[in-house]
Amino acid sequence: MTQEIIIQAIISGLLMGFVYALIAVGLSLIFGLMEIVNFAHGEFLMLSMYTAFWLWSLFGLDPLFALPLTAVMMFVLGIATHYGLIRHILHASMLVQICATFGLAIFLRASAQFLWTPDPRTILDPLVEGRLDIMGIFLGLPQIVASLGCLAAFALLYLFIARSDTGLALQATAQDRQAASLMGIPTDRMYALGWGIGSACVGIAGVLLATFRPTDPEVGALYALLAYVAVALGGFGSILGSLFAGLLIGQMEALGGWLIDPSYKYVVIFSLYLAVVSLRPQGLFGRF
Repeated sequence: MTQEIIIQAIISGLLMGFVYALIAVGLSLIFGLMEIVNFAHGEFLMLSMYTAFWLWSLFGLDPLFALPLTAVMMFVLGIATHYGLIRHILHASMLVQICATFGLAIFLRASAQFLWTPDPRTILDPLVEGRLDIMGIFLGLPQIVASLGCLAAFALLYLFIARSDTGLALQATAQDRQAASLMGIPTDRMYALGWGIGSACVGIAGVLLATFRPTDPEVGALYALLAYVAVALGGFGSILGSLFAGLLIGQMEALGGWLIDPSYKYVVIFSLYLAVVSLRPQGLFGRF
């Protein structure tokens, strides 16, 4: 029985780890490109979950079918955020940048509370529901689909960044903006594209989360905090680091909740985070 519980915890942690990784990679991409921490990242997640809910509530569109539309909407929101806010503070002090994105987070959260009230919203009878029983190991179908969807999005992002000309231009801009500009790369467009892709990633994760988790204005706070931890653990700007750190956080959350107590599972995660950054401030896969 104990062996089955351990396997159950490991697999559950693995499934959630892919979701955490996709949330974190959007944050990591933006920081690696512009060295700006988006403190509204959790609110972008919240908006994508609300988008999935309202598309289901108003038009009967299942979250899986709403996923491409939501991803496009979040992509546009990311680009609009860059041109409407980030571009104007790009060369300002770090304090100004922090206050700007933190203020955006407060604005989005307060707007959600005003428009949709603090009451949780749940998508009922989604296309994928129920669970699988594999030799006494119970796996929720929404969690399986969410993890596979996040893994597929992560793989596509990695191939885009590593293999495409635009992805290479993004890497060049992240490494040296002036040199990239001299080589004819439109760096401002690359920054906007980075914000769009990062927002689309968290949008995909949010839609998949909405299939098994209620939505409310505060929903993004915890996931954003775990994303910051994942980015710091994996290394700022490292895509593969975000994947590894997301999976590690998922395992620590599941096993910590089983070995110690569910109410202390985040203590395990943040203790690991403090230990890693104390010994290696650049993160596990960071170079600087």
